[in-house]
Amino acid sequence: MSTDFDTSSLSGLSTKAGDKDLQEFLMVEKQKAQFNAQIHEFNDFCWEKCVEKASNKLDSRTETCLTNCVDRFIDVSLLITNRFAQLLQKSSGM
Repeated sequence: MSTDFDTSSLSGLSTKAGDKDLQEFLMVEKQKAQFNAQIHEFNDFCWEKCVEKASNKLDSRTETCLTNCVDRFIDVSLLITNRFAQLLQKSSGM
């Protein structure tokens, strides 16, 4: 009994559905990477905008600025999440 696996028989298993699934997976992963990059960019922006000097305590202005920044971050996150959901609904409805 041979234990070698003949990979040439797998070449016919690559289907259009599998290719489509792979493309969708890659699209979702690319969107996740873009979203993470935006988060890091946003964090850098808020830090530069709100924190003038690092210390062990936040003054009220810095705290307010960071709170507003976080609020905008949540707003944007919800907007992006809803947009992704719409795109997924459109692609699954095809």
